[in-house]
Amino acid sequence: MSSPSTLATQVLIIGGGVTGTALARDLALRGVDCVLVEKDDVNAGASGRNHGLLHSGARYVAHDRDAATECRVEGAILKRTAAQAIQDTGGYFVAVQGDDERYVADFPSYCEASGIHARAVDVATARAMEPALSDRTIAVFEVPDASIDPFRLSLETLAHARSLGGRLMRRARVVAFERAGRRIVAVRVRSQGTGEETRIEAAQVVNAAGAWARDVAALAGAAIGMTYSKGTLLVTHARLAGRVVNRLRPPGNADIVMPGGTVSIVGTTSTAVAAPDDVFPTPAEADLIVDEAAHMLPALATTRFIRAYAGVRPLVGAATSGDARAVSRGFALFDHAADGLDNFATITGGKLTTCRLMAERAADLVCGRLGVTRACATATLPLPVAAECAWTEPGHAPRAWLGAPQLADPLLCECEMVSASAVDAVWEALRAGGDTPTLTDIGLRSRVGKGACQGSFCSLRVAAHLCRHHDFPASRGLAEVRAFIGERWRSQCAVLWGEQLAQAELTEALHCGLFGEELAAAGDPDARPPVASPAAMGEGAK
Repeated sequence: MSSPSTLATQVLIIGGGVTGTALARDLALRGVDCVLVEKDDVNAGASGRNHGLLHSGARYVAHDRDAATECRVEGAILKRTAAQAIQDTGGYFVAVQGDDERYVADFPSYCEASGIHARAVDVATARAMEPALSDRTIAVFEVPDASIDPFRLSLETLAHARSLGGRLMRRARVVAFERAGRRIVAVRVRSQGTGEETRIEAAQVVNAAGAWARDVAALAGAAIGMTYSKGTLLVTHARLAGRVVNRLRPPGNADIVMPGGTVSIVGTTSTAVAAPDDVFPTPAEADLIVDEAAHMLPALATTRFIRAYAGVRPLVGAATSGDARAVSRGFALFDHAADGLDNFATITGGKLTTCRLMAERAADLVCGRLGVTRACATATLPLPVAAECAWTEPGHAPRAWLGAPQLADPLLCECEMVSASAVDAVWEALRAGGDTPTLTDIGLRSRVGKGACQGSFCSLRVAAHLCRHHDFPASRGLAEVRAFIGERWRSQCAVLWGEQLAQAELTEALHCGLFGEELAAAGDPDARPPVASPAAMGEGAK
């Protein structure tokens, strides 16, 4: 076996979620050379498996004031600096008959203690603004919640970091650390595609691997106590409310309905799991979410759901009560000095809303070790708009297509109106970055496959287009389609009733009958096709 190639950098970042990409940008703005390695693709973990809520902090005011305050401050910063990734919808906290009226009465004072503006809204006025609200509503408070596209946020953050010299290695798994005394002298990463290894020499190493941070730290000889909390969410066919709608009670199951572009995202659950790998939604969880959330929005009992997805929250600490909701949603930065390491750090926990702050704290630690004195700029410097990253936004593709010569730009995805030119733009951006794009990569960075048919038709059209117009070998076509549609199939298994069941039967007839594919049920590892990771299809906030 040939010896691995060697790469040198000042800082190696492990993990390509919202925190890892934010850290790459922060360091690049301070003039620090960095390499980011990700075992799968951007936002492949919890960063791509969330409901896309930019927290006002009001959800945590009663039991985690520090997390509430962090969310309030960081949410306001992101609204100023990353407005292109945010829809500032506002939010309602809604109590219905039977909810704890003492909690309802105390809610304004809880918010005030954390500096969060909560305004009481007349119930009749609230129902006029959001007609889907239950007629059993007894109290409504307005808070500054918003919707954020985590994919556009991470992709544009990474694009800025790369424009400043940062480097990205996708599908590169960390397999070993080389230590000498109290220092890591090199990290070995293995390509998931070729199996080739690269030896990366770095002055500092930051573990930002999210739910996999404990495993990465253990590989380096460091220990982190973590709790894994699985959360399942459902996606409706149509948007039911303009605002974020929260249940006005202590956090529980199915108490948030999020606007996600043209759809609503309903959830979530909290179930302790032993490991972060290979989690999937179940029909029982879907039933629980529908039953609970319908107390706020009764239409959820009869609406069409087009898919479900699940992610794992990396919570720092142990759930001593057995309830993962009791573990703080705050983040933790470990310098690992107690583990005998002077150039290794871990940043984990936290929330999507606090990713910028998490990156700042980690960058401050690393820069202090490197002797870099330049201050953090991300709290005030706007995130540049990257044209190639806009295709994740619902409605962007239709606007672009309607303004173009349509006969020369055929639609490849009719559900989401994604045209050939949109696919071409994503393809060219990936190629410009040195990547060999896959159909799954196109899906992550666009709306392809996100509509009601869940890729049944557009997967074939996009693959054919790539084969015809780009250096996409025809021999890869069916395998790429199989991986793509297999993952979408897995997303539907928990919500197969009514219209979506009929859609799934059409998909099965097309892909199994015509192409001889075998689409396995979620949770059946023996029958499941070799598809991409659960997050790779870009479920969150879609």
